[in-house]
Amino acid sequence: MMRATERTGSGTNIIRVVAASMAGTTVEWYDFFLYGVAAAVVFPSVFFPASDPTIGTLQSLGTFAIGFVARPFGGLVFGHFGDRIGRKKLLVVSLLMMGLSTFAIGLLPGYAAIGVLAPTLLVLLRLIQGFALGGEWGGAVLIVSEHGDPARRGYWASWPQAGAPGGQLLANGLLFVLASVQNDDDFTSWGWRIPFLLSAVLVLIGLYVRLAVEESPVFEDAQAHAARQAAAGVKQSLPILEVFRRYPREVLTAMGARFAENVSYYIFTIVITTYATKRLGMPSSTVLGAVLIGAAVHLVTIPVWGALSDRFGRRPVYLLGAAGVGIWAFAFIALVNTKSFAMLVLAVVGGLLFHGAMYGPQAAFLSELFGTKVRYSGVSIGYQLASILAGGLAPLVTVWLYTTFDSGYAVSWYVAASAVVTIVAVGTYHETRHRDLAADDGVTPAAR
Repeated sequence: MMRATERTGSGTNIIRVVAASMAGTTVEWYDFFLYGVAAAVVFPSVFFPASDPTIGTLQSLGTFAIGFVARPFGGLVFGHFGDRIGRKKLLVVSLLMMGLSTFAIGLLPGYAAIGVLAPTLLVLLRLIQGFALGGEWGGAVLIVSEHGDPARRGYWASWPQAGAPGGQLLANGLLFVLASVQNDDDFTSWGWRIPFLLSAVLVLIGLYVRLAVEESPVFEDAQAHAARQAAAGVKQSLPILEVFRRYPREVLTAMGARFAENVSYYIFTIVITTYATKRLGMPSSTVLGAVLIGAAVHLVTIPVWGALSDRFGRRPVYLLGAAGVGIWAFAFIALVNTKSFAMLVLAVVGGLLFHGAMYGPQAAFLSELFGTKVRYSGVSIGYQLASILAGGLAPLVTVWLYTTFDSGYAVSWYVAASAVVTIVAVGTYHETRHRDLAADDGVTPAAR
């Protein structure tokens, strides 16, 4: 392992870079997942009262999906400016947008107080959340991938990925405590707002750490090269146009790689809340407790999978994870259906272990697909476009499946189908771990 005192090319301690990136992603995923859990448990009654509980749940989860629709737009805008003016500046902006919108949700009156204006404002704030998160991921993983030792890129770049379970751990942990110490009426009326309001404190911490980090040295070298080209009269294309002109296969590969990872994650951590509480009648505190344990295991094992991808390659580790979630999805439903807390924990932990085999190497893998001058745009486009079709629709599709077919195993087939998409996308692409991120082309003809 690289010593903590080792410096990156810009003179910045790699531990500081990782900490700044992970701090921001933890805060932003805390905000995002907090909304997801609340949309499944609280929002149907607070913002979408209806005679049919299933209708209210679908409406609430629909606003969760709307956040995914905004993510590609955030990826496009943040990717463009991230490739033009730098990774660090855009990461600060995305963190502020995400935190302020989450804080505002905590203050938002319910349907009983202001009528239809309540869900309307909720949708608007959700769009802001999605837009901000669309720009966060690309910058966070790139500023780490472009620092430090290339031989350990998979390991270091996996730490921002660990911000996702870190954020979920915080979100579910707070909701679990509140649901345990409050009765249902208090939790529904005001208790759920506390974690949203606490987002302001987490944002201040994230900003403090993130502002202390220097810009990526690989990006600065690319900027200097672009400036020399501009001085010589060479016209620079828009990053988004360059991505689709030179890297169409890489965009599709990134999207396919995301499919099983995205679908399985939301089913294993968010949809399970709706399925277990609404369909099986389990207490929400029990389900949140199981997801809490799973998130802790996920947080610890993601960097392990990233390190394994440095040794054995991105593809083998990623394919293991994709095949694993496709098979485990059937065991997952069987275990959840027992209504046993121990079996519920086993279901979530097993699913997230296989998910981590995809999520750990993912940051380095996607970073290695694109050239430096368009890398922020490229990873953001591939990552966020897949989010609409995969993660954004997963809660809605899942509720529709187990309601229509009256069986949770319909959801298992959905996860298995998404695994096939990812196996084809990653399995038909070449190994990337030895690619040089400082090369402008990123993907050389010889590597295809």
